Amino acid sequence: MFTLAGGPGQLAKAVLQGARETLGHVDLRFSAGVHPRIGALDVAPIVYLNESSRGAACAEALVLADLLGAQLNVPVFLYGGLAGGRTRAELRRGGTEALAQRMQAGELRPDFGPSALDPASGAVLVAARPPLVAFNLELEPPATLEQAQAIARLIREGGEAGLPSVRALGLSLASRGITQVSTNIEDYRRTSPGDVVAAVWRHAPVAAVELIGLAPEAALATLPDQIPIRNRATIEDALRDSA
Repeated sequence: MFTLAGGPGQLAKAVLQGARETLGHVDLRFSAGVHPRIGALDVAPIVYLNESSRGAACAEALVLADLLGAQLNVPVFLYGGLAGGRTRAELRRGGTEALAQRMQAGELRPDFGPSALDPASGAVLVAARPPLVAFNLELEPPATLEQAQAIARLIREGGEAGLPSVRALGLSLASRGITQVSTNIEDYRRTSPGDVVAAVWRHAPVAAVELIGLAPEAALATLPDQIPIRNRATIEDALRDSA
């Protein structure tokens, strides 16, 4: 995961350059992984840090979507507020193969770019959104994949013990010997990372937390001190370092 910082009129072209490099080096036909994705680049959101920047972020996201489709010739699907609330999960359901079939059948049409899917590059999802917190909760052994999947079903929004704004999957990383509940918190002010850890711990002990990308300082402050945090990095630290 890569994070770029910039003002209006800067980000779209910078992300385009990174996307071009990504598509030149990643071929989905020869890649493997357990996390859902539908493209080599997969997702390229424009993130706004406060509500006053929302309009500019939406404009930048639409410019980016147009550039990706026109210059890199990949299908681009909008999600979130730019697409009436459509989610990433809806578009990723079944992976690249299912997406290609839905496009061919006319069920889905890209918002930008070609109407056919290249199996090597796939598609790209674009949105303008506030910061989310993506993190994996590693369960203490001997937790099983079935146990992680059951916990994910319970705690995700809409589940029996569902937490607002939480998306969750149970995954097994055989190469690392790790079973994890992989989560995205789309609004950490409604449900904090600490809330998610507590919800998972009711069903299985958590050995460690692995942060994916950057998160707001206020979100990470809710995590319990006794649990190790891998890849701890905040948006605020990154912005201070780049100033």
